[in-house]
Amino acid sequence: MPLQIANPVVVDKVERLARAIGMSKTALVERAVDCLAAELALDQAGAQGDRMDALLAQLDRLPDRPDAFNPVVWDEAGLPA
Repeated sequence: MPLQIANPVVVDKVERLARAIGMSKTALVERAVDCLAAELALDQAGAQGDRMDALLAQLDRLPDRPDAFNPVVWDEAGLPA
């Protein structure tokens, strides 16, 4: 399906940039879309990692309960026995 850009300013920018770097308009738009998608994926992954780090830090602040039941027996090295 063809893409139509109705904004003449954007069309002019794409044409000028494509000529300046010797790419077709299609290749230029594809490269720009790929770069933006990669940048957003990194931002999203970083944001998810930050949220996970915050959650783990919050869980680490919870005190241990003396009445908690742990069905696994642990050895001195912290491994299940």
